[in-house]
This record gives sequence, structure tokens and C-alpha cells, in this order.
Amino acid sequence: MDLNNLLRVEKDERGVVTLTLNDPARFNALGSEMLQSLQQALDEIALDTSVRVVVLAASGKAFCAGHNLKDMAAHPQLDYYQQLFAQCSRMMQSITQLPVPVIARVQGMATAAGCQLVAQCDLAVASEHASFATSGINYGLFCATPSVPLVRNVPFKQAMEMLLTGDFMDAQTAKEQGLVNRVTSAEHLDAEVRRLVQAILSKPRAAVRMGKALLYQQREMGLQAAYDLAGQTMACNMMDADAQEGAQAFAQKRAPNWRSEAP
Repeated sequence: MDLNNLLRVEKDERGVVTLTLNDPARFNALGSEMLQSLQQALDEIALDTSVRVVVLAASGKAFCAGHNLKDMAAHPQLDYYQQLFAQCSRMMQSITQLPVPVIARVQGMATAAGCQLVAQCDLAVASEHASFATSGINYGLFCATPSVPLVRNVPFKQAMEMLLTGDFMDAQTAKEQGLVNRVTSAEHLDAEVRRLVQAILSKPRAAVRMGKALLYQQREMGLQAAYDLAGQTMACNMMDADAQEGAQAFAQKRAPNWRSEAP
């Protein structure tokens, strides 16, 4: 199913959906139409209980250059900017709210809101040629909205340096700082993504869904509230048939036989 030429959407028989940003001439910029396409795709995925994993990829040399400053300069109205950033923020939060993991497949440069997109994804695998920057400051625009997921991924002082200097971070440094999970050669990028996807597919959907929701909720809580929520989540998780099967398989020293992956 193709929403339009800006975004390719593919789903395989395992329930893996690949969203490919497809505007390489503009470095896959997050203009209003691209954001609308992503939002529509994410909304559809959220309702599809057969989806297990989402891979966010891009065509061309760049992963995503963020917002198009040329377009922004052509519309010097406050309400336009407020609407654009609200649209982008909603799309970013939809990634977090999805009941399945979203993996960024980063083959090239990710700058400003493109770096934000990587940080917002649950997991990220990068080519050794990928690079990351919150470069708005170079053009007089502090990357305020990209800072939100960035400071939730990398150490605060490192995030501050990126935001204040606009300097690029290479892929290996991004891994060391926690922005991406894995770095590999360009020729092995798809294989590394597949390995991560398969690791997730081998786990029960219900446990993954509950776990993802918990992690994002408890991160914003105090210690007591986080433990209360985590304890309730584990109790509910243990009532799931797959958790019961997993416990029995452990006791019987055998591999678990997961039920059909219904929600």
C-alpha cells in the first residue's frame, strides 16, 4: 500500500512493516506532506493487530535532513510554524504510542528533525557512514523540538553540545552515546536490521506491547510511581497465556511454544 510517492509502505507475511522515506532529492525532508504521510501510516499501523515490528528506512544518500528551511523561510507566519511543529510533534509521539517497536534504519545523514526522528524511534541501527547533528543552530534556529527525544537518549552534556554547536556526530560515537543501538558496514546494514527484527519477532507480542508502554510511562515518573506501575504491568503480563506458557516451559526445561500472535 503506497500512501503517495513520498512514503513507501511495505508489509511482509511476518507482520513487519517497512516505511521508507522516499524524497531523496530533498534529503527526505519532513515537510507537511511527508509528515501527513507518516502520520497516516502510523495511525493505520496502530489499528493493525497483525503488525509486529516497524522499520523506518529512507532512500538516497541521506536518512532525513529534518524540516526544509527553504519552505519555512517562504512562509514567515507564526501560525504556519506553530502548525508545522505541532504536526511533527504529534507524528513523533505516535511512534512512542505504537504498540510495536519501531527501528530506525539509518543509512546516511540525519540532521535536525531527522536526528529527532532517529532519537524518537525505539531502536536504531546505523551504517558506519551515517552521521547525526542538530544543526539548526547554524542557521539561527535552536533545535528545540529535536532536543526532547535527544536528551532522553544521550547524556545531557553531550546533547547540550550537539544542540549548541550543530557539530556532526559519527555513527560510532552515536552508538557510544546511546543514540543508536548498533553500527555496521553499509553492505551489512539490512542484515543487521533483520537480526534485530527477528529477535523481536521471536518474543510474544503481548509482552513486547506491555513492555514498550511501561518503559515510556515509567521514565517520566518518580521512583515509587514507576515501581507501582511496573509491578502492576508484570502482574497483568503474568496473566497472559504466553507468560504462563513461558513459566511452564522454564520449569519443564524446554523451549516455550508461543500461542498465535493475537493481541
